[in-house]
Order: sequence, then structure tokens, then C-alpha cells
Amino acid sequence: MALRSRYLTSGVETAPQRSLLYACGFTKEELDRPLIGVVSAHSDIVPGHINLDKITEAVKAGVRLAGGTPIMVPSIGVCDGIAMGHVGMKYSLASRELIADSVETMANAHCFDGLVLVPNCDKIVPGMVMAAVRLNIPAVVVSGGPMMAGLVGGCETSLSKMFEAVGARKANIIDDKQLLDFEENCCPTCGSCSGMYTANSMNCLCEAIGIALPGNGTIPAVMSGRIALAKHAGMAIMDLVKRDVKARDIINPKSIRNALACDMALGCSSNSVLHLLAIANEAGCPIDLNMINEISAKTPNLCHLAPAGPTHMQDLNEAGGVQAVLSELAKKNLIDTTAITATGKTVGENIKDVKVKNYDIIKPIEKPYSETGGIAILWGNIAKNGCVVKRSAVAPEMLKHTGPARVFDCEDDAIKSIYAGEIKPGDVVIIRYEGPKGGPGMREMLNPTSALAGMKLDKCVALITDGRFSGASRGASIGHVSPEAAEGGEIALVKEGDIVEIDIPANKVNIKVSDEELNERRKSLKEKEPNIKSGWLARYARLVTSADKGAILK
Repeated sequence: MALRSRYLTSGVETAPQRSLLYACGFTKEELDRPLIGVVSAHSDIVPGHINLDKITEAVKAGVRLAGGTPIMVPSIGVCDGIAMGHVGMKYSLASRELIADSVETMANAHCFDGLVLVPNCDKIVPGMVMAAVRLNIPAVVVSGGPMMAGLVGGCETSLSKMFEAVGARKANIIDDKQLLDFEENCCPTCGSCSGMYTANSMNCLCEAIGIALPGNGTIPAVMSGRIALAKHAGMAIMDLVKRDVKARDIINPKSIRNALACDMALGCSSNSVLHLLAIANEAGCPIDLNMINEISAKTPNLCHLAPAGPTHMQDLNEAGGVQAVLSELAKKNLIDTTAITATGKTVGENIKDVKVKNYDIIKPIEKPYSETGGIAILWGNIAKNGCVVKRSAVAPEMLKHTGPARVFDCEDDAIKSIYAGEIKPGDVVIIRYEGPKGGPGMREMLNPTSALAGMKLDKCVALITDGRFSGASRGASIGHVSPEAAEGGEIALVKEGDIVEIDIPANKVNIKVSDEELNERRKSLKEKEPNIKSGWLARYARLVTSADKGAILK
């Protein structure tokens, strides 16, 4: 076991470094042990992160129990819900790169022998995992766990219903008192918001890809089992360090395919596509959108958690969690059970005795919600490099849809039009110049999708954007259009009233405009001024690649 920390803790030449470590209060005995970085995204502003101080302390206890020295270092984290609908959302996806860079910086600058990553919410999870595979040192993820569902009007509810309630209020479907009921009761505990939104999607996929212990995605934040899991994560990293099992030993082509299969079965957020593309790129085994459709075509959708259905993460946990989903997939050889995981065992060994406890929550593989997966990639003359839809959250009547384009050059204008009642049944709302470069930062469009759902228009109006949609979005919400408008993508050429044809089963999205007409329109296309001209977002806009590449930096 060759320890990186020996660059600091042994030899005459490194006495100055040790003097500074002694200044931190470390003892010689602690410095003789492996040094484990515990990267915590704890803060007071993110509901999913306010409990991470407890998780971090539990991880540190586990590391000490197994003979290591834990060293906590911080990470930033944006709350997507709080950042939604204003300039703050431009920072969300972009922060993923800052997080990856900062974890890399702290781990290499201080010669950590291994990492326990303690995130919970949307971009923090993939940012930390990207850093782990970039560094390629032993690493384990343990999240803060999902929030419990709220209770409004006697029904389980979550953040997606809160955003939809705003649309319902704007349409006078509910009154102020009912809106306040949602506001005060939909998010009742700490934890990542309780549906299969992006945070919970990525925490579940960390289990499926093998870098997190079983239970990471589903044990609720308020359960004592979450603290026990964190202690076991601290013990697990010491085993990985001793056996020299690195992040890329766990995250590789076979485990990425496992994660994609699990993604399809769970009906994860469409953002999971961006993040798995980015993680795979960092792991040195890039994937493309064709592979995603290939896996989706043969992987049944087994779960309909909010926003696709009425169930939440606590229900999935009680039904057996991610490991039970993997167990179902293994029945039809849809996952590679030989992949190694952070438990020190293979996927097959982890799920050997696992069974689904409630087939109403996790459908049997023989009787799925659908024979195809929860995510679909579409192509067409306005998305030549592809776009993404969460198929499992689309109403059956919207899987095929034709209607006139209602074109907006930013999210804010679209929201104003929706709230003003200007969007009619049958319309296709086009929101452009919100991509990775154009936004910049590829804002989530939860406000417009939720407004339409709250106004009861989600089953008759589609949305298409080069931005992205929250995992809490439902309906025919098609995002990640590539190339984006800011790079001259064909979505920039769409005009008000153009007829848009959407055929999700056939993986197609097109406007009924000839190539000749599009070429003529391109001649008069003017370059749009950047939305942000200063600060680090301006630098991000210059460096970021398109969504079909995972919106990674060049």
C-alpha cells in the first residue's frame, strides 16, 4: 500500500509540512495513519446539506474505527430550488466544474490517500464524482439522504407540486390559503427533495455505478440508518485504500452501462444524461447518446416516483431501494453483475439475497410500466446532435404531438407569456439561448413546466429548449437541444408559428420547414450578444462544450 500522504509525513525534507500539520492539532500517531479527505458540502442554505455536518462526523468516526485519520475539507453547493427562476440558476450547472476542480485541488495539494465525498444535491454529487475519477484515488460517496414527503390535503407531496401550485394559483384554480398550505408543508424535513429529481437520481446512480454503498440513494436523511451508513462509508474507504482499489477500478465502461440501465429502470431526471456523460469523460471512457438509446430500448421502466407518479423516495427505500431494482434487472441480464463496488464485493454479491418488498413501488421485470426506459434521446432538424426527454413523465397522449411553435429567446419571456394566459392547448413552447454557452449555464426550466402543469396544460402543450429541465419537471419537456442556439444550432432558426412534430417513440423532433428554407433563414441570423460579460460565468461560456458532450469544459 503506497500512501500519497508519505510525501508529507515521512522524511527529513518534509519536516516543515509536518510542523504545519501539528499546528492543526494532529498528533504523530494520526500522521502515521493514512490521511483521508472528507469533502463536506455542509451549509445553512441548502435543505439537502444542513445535516451534512452530522454525516461528516459519522464518516470521520468510521475512518478512525478502521485505522485512518479523517480530515474534513469543504465544498460549495447551490440549491437549485432556491436558485430557480432568476440569475442564480445560471450558476447551478456551472458550479459542477468548480466543485470538481476544488476537490481535485484539495486532494492533490494535501496528498490525501483516499476521499469520502459527502454531497447531496444536484450538481454537487456529479461534481465530486468527476473529481474522484479524475484523481483516480480510492473514493466512496455517502450522501445526506432524501427528504421525507410532505402532506398537503391528506396526500403525499413534494417540491414539484409546490412549483405546480404557483401555476394553479395564477390560473385561479387554488386560492392563497391553499398555496400557503403547499408552501409550509411540501418540504417537511432536511434532505434532498423527495421525488426522483436530479439529486436523488444521482445518489441512486452512485449506488448503481458502484462508488456508493447500498442504501446511499434511498435511506431518508432523518433516519438513524443514514448515520450508520456514513460510518460504514468511513470504514469502506480504509478497505479500498488498503487494497489499492481506485475510483477508475470501480467506474469504468461496465459500471457506466449498469448506471444507465438503472437510470432507465428508475425513471431518473433527464439531467442524469448530462452528468453521466461528464463522469464517463473524466473516467476516460466516453459514451455517446446512441448508447443511451440502445440501453433504453431494452431496459424496462420499473418505477414511477414523483414527478412521474405519486410515490417518493421513502417508498422506494421501503420497497428495497436501488439494490432491489438492480436485482430485478439482473433477472434479464440487463446489468453486469461482475462489476466491483465500494463494498469490496461485486454487484452480484451485493444483490445476492436482495428481493423487492413491494411490487407496487418497483414493478416486476415481467410487468413493467413500459418495456423501454425512462429516458429517450431524440434527433431531428432542430436537434441534429440530439436532445433529451424524460419519457416516463410524459402523458401517453403527448408521446406524439404536432403544434405551432411559440418562440422565446429566454426563459423569463416564456414565463411571462405562460402566466399571462397566452399559451394555448396544442402549442409547442420553444425556449432558446439558454444552453451551456447561451445561458450561460443552461438554466433549468422548472418554472415554465410547473406553471403549465398547474394550469392543466401539461397534457396538451410541449416545451423544447436548449436549456434543461429540472428532475421535478413532467410533461413533454424536451431539453438539451444540440447544437444550441448560441452556437448557431437550428433551434435558432425556428420562427413563430412553424409547425413542430414530436414523435418520442420514434425518437424524432422536427419542424416542418425545408432544408432550403432553413438555409435561407441562416443567412439573416445575427450573433446574439452574451448575456453575461463579466465574472467567471463569462469564462465558463467561452470554455463549455455542448450538452451532447455533457456540458464539460474544454
